Amino acid sequence: MAIILFDDNARNTLLPLTYTRPVADLRIGILTIAEKWAKYLNSDFSFLTEAYLQAKFPLNIQDDNIFINGSVCPDETVVEAVNNLKSGEALRYNNTLIAVKLNDVYAANFGPLAKYSNETAYNNELVILTHPEDIFRKNDTELRKDFKLLTKGRKSAKLSSTNTIIGTEFFAEEGAQAECCSFSTINGPIYLAAHTEVWEGTNIRGPFALCEYSQIKMGTKIYGATTIGPYCRIGGEVNNAVVWGYSSKGHEGYLGNAVVGEWCNLGADTNNSNLKNNYGEVKLWDYPSQTMRNTGLQFCGLIMADHAKCGINTMFNTGSVVGVSANVFGGGYPPNYIPDFSWGGADGFVEYGFDKMMETTEKAIARRPHRKFDDAEKAILTKVYELTKPYRG
Repeated sequence: MAIILFDDNARNTLLPLTYTRPVADLRIGILTIAEKWAKYLNSDFSFLTEAYLQAKFPLNIQDDNIFINGSVCPDETVVEAVNNLKSGEALRYNNTLIAVKLNDVYAANFGPLAKYSNETAYNNELVILTHPEDIFRKNDTELRKDFKLLTKGRKSAKLSSTNTIIGTEFFAEEGAQAECCSFSTINGPIYLAAHTEVWEGTNIRGPFALCEYSQIKMGTKIYGATTIGPYCRIGGEVNNAVVWGYSSKGHEGYLGNAVVGEWCNLGADTNNSNLKNNYGEVKLWDYPSQTMRNTGLQFCGLIMADHAKCGINTMFNTGSVVGVSANVFGGGYPPNYIPDFSWGGADGFVEYGFDKMMETTEKAIARRPHRKFDDAEKAILTKVYELTKPYRG
């Protein structure tokens, strides 16, 4: 049985985060959505996504296939409903197609907007990602679910006795290291993956997850619900943020109610505001409508797409969206929306030269010996550069 995770319209409303990946490759909780489904269903997976992404995220259709909406985060109840589908049957939540089981003939013509004669309504609550802020807003729920999924029936490795662990919902994989730190699980679980390091003097409150090969620097303060993806280095103060992987916030500064993509770098003393002075609801830039959209949230900080960077002392306004490969620097507050492949700051932006951007990206990725800036990665950035050109300037 092939598990195929498909993109629907959520792909557009989740931009700019989904310019460089399928929806199911978004990380929320501890795992990506695709990894969650793989764990629950004990199966490999592939993606049905934009054509320019398929080389990196291939599609694998077999004789029997279950198409699953990539914006849906699984739980035991919905997994049972999906497992019970027979060929030609579909599962729908309100107007959203959750899953459909198809043989290879019908699978070749699958579309996310298709209607099926044999549909079952799913009436239980679901975690579905629709907008970028949903990632940090629903991260608490997903952290708790993933913690149970990954630690069920297992015993935590022991950390050094120099640490203080408050509460019982703490789990460290073999190879996780920490010295002279405090971990409080009173408000939620804490998970340290293999080969992670938490340096001296760090204080962490759950729910929290630190993914493989990431480091937390000395004296860092982290509040839940926060996820640090693989191969990151984090310092300063972090609250309810999701940093996907291969990104650095290595110095002092505040990051809160935020999502930071892969290969990002936040310069020393970068801060984002997450609350307006008038305590009003925060608006975010909306790619489909090309206007500001009301989030309905009082706390909403920074949304930063892959390969974006900012210089030292950068100050982001409440509700800032930074596009793919944007480079932000200089004094003052830059605008709340910084288009993809832009270069500049509060005094204005120009287009980030494509060749210069590609050279920087290749150098950044070369710092991780197990990753390569291959033709598939280059083709994705080239296409995103073309797609976003009308929005610059």
